[in-house]
Amino acid sequence: MKTGLLLVLAVFLSIGLNAQIKNPKVEKVKISGNCGMCKETIEKTGTIENASQVVWDKDTKIATITYDEEKISLNDILKKIAKSGYSSEKYKAKKSDYNRLPICCHY
Repeated sequence: MKTGLLLVLAVFLSIGLNAQIKNPKVEKVKISGNCGMCKETIEKTGTIENASQVVWDKDTKIATITYDEEKISLNDILKKIAKSGYSSEKYKAKKSDYNRLPICCHY
């Protein structure tokens, strides 16, 4: 029940944020992580008002990234996420950035 409620909430938030992204492009990217803290950091780091929104699923490790190509590139979003310590298919986090993550976030 709780998971279903969270999913519905995520969909409504996604719809609201997508409405602000004028030229939305959607990509799915695998990003390493483990827990709710990882989800919070990955989503917060990759989400930029009126430019991008990231929703990360901790079970599948897949991030759905909606962004406006005229304002930011997918590569720039993934680089920001890697700088926060989380590796993706395209960009590996530096060891120093990874080591700053809480222990529960070490993947």
